[in-house]
Parts: sequence; structure tokens; C-alpha cells
Amino acid sequence: MTFGPASRLGVARFEETPPVELLPGRSEEEVNAVIAAVYRQVFGNAYLMESERPYQSETQLKSGDISVREFVRQVAKSDAYRSRFFDTCPRYRYTELTTKHLLGRAPDNFEETKYHSGILDTEGFGADIDAYIDSDEYQEKYGEMTVPFYTGYKTQTGKNMVGFTRMFKMLRGASSSDYKGSIIGKSAEVYKSSIQGTPLAVVAPSDATPGWSFQDPAVSARSRHGVGASEGGKVFRVEVTAYRSKAVNRVSKFRRSNQVYLVPLDRLSDEYKRIHRQGGVIASITPVS
Repeated sequence: MTFGPASRLGVARFEETPPVELLPGRSEEEVNAVIAAVYRQVFGNAYLMESERPYQSETQLKSGDISVREFVRQVAKSDAYRSRFFDTCPRYRYTELTTKHLLGRAPDNFEETKYHSGILDTEGFGADIDAYIDSDEYQEKYGEMTVPFYTGYKTQTGKNMVGFTRMFKMLRGASSSDYKGSIIGKSAEVYKSSIQGTPLAVVAPSDATPGWSFQDPAVSARSRHGVGASEGGKVFRVEVTAYRSKAVNRVSKFRRSNQVYLVPLDRLSDEYKRIHRQGGVIASITPVS
């Protein structure tokens, strides 16, 4: 079951595109389509120059000497992949992206992240790629001849519900590129959520609704309205984004960074109205313990 209408959450293309499989008796055109699909998936939609393509591996796939799974392995171990997603990325960013590229989902939890970190420490980059490709999960999902595809945006049997909310943080539509990173640069996007075991807000992409670029702000960016809690002792954390830039010339339409307000219960209604009058979009309202 897809979480919400796919067209509004930026995953319509992934929902509507059938898996790409290399079948017996395939034509050269079909093999080339499989190769293109592998590059698109493994490189996270990043542009790959002709000089970076492992043509020897392509030839082996075309001649039937290797399976799609082995081709995926060689592409993921290539210098082009390593330079984009391992050498220039923080370790936890590399892990979450490689999990996405090779298993089609975000990391399940912090234990999974630590597991791959341990392999990197003791055996290195190549062995870590093998750990993904040789896993039971990869074999059950894709087998030998199917190109990996995204599954993490759906609820799955045996998977924690909070895991697929992290996938929406990492899967922002068909035109996004993992190489260029998100609005937070190359920092890990779901690492903190994995440690805490908490879900993330599911926010539609920019072409669907305002607020798509919401990110958790630093503590210094937070402000508080009101002296303290209400008589009932309740305070709520209100996350707001999509404020318009207040440039003097009124030309800029760029969104300002998000804000977080701590609001007593008895002022929550007034604060809600104020935010909407100013053009803000409330991403979430949660009680502060």
C-alpha cells in the first residue's frame, strides 16, 4: 500500500514504473535500457559521463557473462560511485545513500548503520558493497536479473513503520539527484531519526505544496512565544516553514528557513492564526514533554 496519493508525495514515477528485468532472448535495445536503469538507480539519478562508465562490465552483461546483480555490484564498486558517495561524503551519509541505491529504502535503524560502519572499519569499501549485494534482502527483492528499485516509500511486512517516513526525506521526486545533495548539503538526512527511533514528517515536494524543504533547525534558531506553560501545564512545539522572504524590494520569492515556536496551550489558537496570516505553513504540532 502506497502511503498517501503518489502524485502528491513526489513518488508517482516510482509507483507507476514497472521493475526493469533482463529476460532471456533480449534485444540489444532492451539490454541498453537495463544498463541505463542500473546507472540511474545506483547513482541516484546523478549524471554519469561517458568516460566514467565501466564499459568492460557492460560488455560482460551484454554477452551474458554476468547477471544484472553482478553488474550492479561492479557499478557500485566503480571509482565513479566511490568518488561521488564515499570519498566526499560523511560516513553516515554514504550509508544511507547506498542503502537507498542498492536496497531501495532508507536505513531501518541505528543498528543497521553501525553494522555497515563496522564493515567499513574492518574490511573496507568493497566489502561493504558486497554486504548489500549478497544480502538475503537483495536476493529476495531483486534476484539475479532485476534492476534494484525503490520500495521504501511503501509499508512493508517485517519493516518498522518509522522507516518508510525516512524514505520520503530522501526521495524527492524524479528530477532530484543524490550527488548534489539536499538543502542541508551532504550531511546525513535520517541519521538522527535512526538514533532516536522516531518518524519524520512526510512533506510533499515543491511542485505539490509549500513547505517541501522543511528541515529540523538548530537549537539557536528556535524562539518561544509566551512566558511559560498554561495553567494546564502543556506547551506545544510548532514547526513552521514556507515563510516568504521579506526583502525590501519584494522581488525575491525564495522561502526563508523554517522556524520553531514553543507555544502554551491557551495561546495555540491565536498562534495558529498568526502564522497563516503571515503566509507560513505548519509542518507539525507536537506536545513538549
